Amino acid sequence: MKEQNREAMYQKIDEMQERRLRIELGGGDRRIEAQHTKGKLTARERIQLLLDENSFMELNPFVEMRSTLLETGQEAPGEGVVTGVGKIAGRTVYLFSQDFTVFGGALGEMHAQKIAHVMDLAAKTGAPFIGLNDSGGARIQEGVVSLDGYGKVFYRNAIYSGVIPQISVIMGPCAGGAVYSPAITDFVFMVEGTSQMFITGPKVIETVTGERISAEALGGARVHATKSGNAHFYYPSEEETLLAVRRLLSYLPQNCHERTARLENWEGGEEKDWNEEILDVVPVEGTKVYDVRNLIYHLVDQDSFMEVHAHFARNIVVGLARIAGESVGMIANQPKVMAGGLDIDSSDKLARFIRFCDAFNIPLITLEDVTGFLPGVNQEHGGIIRHGAKILFAYSEATVPKITVITRKAYGGAYVALNSKAIGADLVFAWPNAEIAVMGPEGAASIIYAKEIAASETPHVIRQQKIEEYREKVATPYVAAAMGMVDDVIDPRQTRDILRKSLELLRRKEENLPVRKHGNIPL
Repeated sequence: MKEQNREAMYQKIDEMQERRLRIELGGGDRRIEAQHTKGKLTARERIQLLLDENSFMELNPFVEMRSTLLETGQEAPGEGVVTGVGKIAGRTVYLFSQDFTVFGGALGEMHAQKIAHVMDLAAKTGAPFIGLNDSGGARIQEGVVSLDGYGKVFYRNAIYSGVIPQISVIMGPCAGGAVYSPAITDFVFMVEGTSQMFITGPKVIETVTGERISAEALGGARVHATKSGNAHFYYPSEEETLLAVRRLLSYLPQNCHERTARLENWEGGEEKDWNEEILDVVPVEGTKVYDVRNLIYHLVDQDSFMEVHAHFARNIVVGLARIAGESVGMIANQPKVMAGGLDIDSSDKLARFIRFCDAFNIPLITLEDVTGFLPGVNQEHGGIIRHGAKILFAYSEATVPKITVITRKAYGGAYVALNSKAIGADLVFAWPNAEIAVMGPEGAASIIYAKEIAASETPHVIRQQKIEEYREKVATPYVAAAMGMVDDVIDPRQTRDILRKSLELLRRKEENLPVRKHGNIPL
């Protein structure tokens, strides 16, 4: 009797394994080969690359579409999506990976249900969620229920925003309504040459407008990384992209209730303190340009800076790094682009990065060298007031440790917006060459002393004298320090050491905002 029972069970296990093998083959060898021919990996190959070895546990592999909705006799192994849980560097993550070999990865009712289930599990257990997108869009054959499925995914993207980190990786097409899920998530990765995002496809655009455009030119990785700002990162291959996702996660906590683990064996520490080379990075003369990333590299742990949105709104630099092993959000004006001034795109880029770091308890460090908000009719008509206000709102609302270092210029409203004491900075430091004023000495002297300059026999000489007088008496950092708006004027070589000590000082910071449902950021 016992042997008969065991044989019966063996038979059931064999049947189960056969079913599982059919599911793991997806759309079959021919479609897998077609995927590889396009330079793309399969859904399961991507998971294998992304996760720690042998850590993946698949969930709901046997889910199937409702047969009453699609009576074609076609099969959809795994419902066109692989979902489950695994580990990255030993930390739990939940994910889905759409299978383009099955109905082109199109999303149907049960496909969406699988994704929603793992999203709920990620939120319940407090773990990051990753979506590997490779889909032609909604499954047309299923009609409105496929659209309802998208709605359920969007809803979870929204309500879990700021609760757990959400990362989208575009590994192929992501078209129509499907693009709104990545747009809500915290970070979007794309692969050059094989991934696209667009609301309306090239064929539809050509039909409606007569304009012919390729999918790559319409919504490829480079377009979204440089022009639209929809993609935060893009890389030449899927392998490099997935490795970058792993790296990004190392800077993030599991959820909003935790902090990123501090690395004990961090590199590039003591030898950077009092480094004479830092004096060569930032020119004292305010009109000379430099690459602020060189300054960031001198201040953070060795090779730890991971720039976010590197190719979009390049007049502001944002990214994640470590100082003495602690994860920090770095923000810096980029003088080599638009003189580091703030415009519409950089305001959006900066405000969103601030809010992300604040949501996940990552301290903010701002390196300020700003002439102001970018002037011009296009900026005014485009809403620079509304967009610039996002920076003020984001900094004011943030309760994480906030530290500012004014390295050179800090003029006008931009000085206030970039984490000044008035809007909640915990600590503000200035280099001795810093200029803090309503406007630059050149413009200010020309206005204040206009009559005196005009009446002089040597107006150019008098104007230069007044400029220097304004610089020394009004714009000097010691005036701001005397008013308590700057906590200290520091030796530039001491900056890293000051930042490390400040982070330690603010480690236990607690700040509670007024009780409310939520603020109303100017969008």
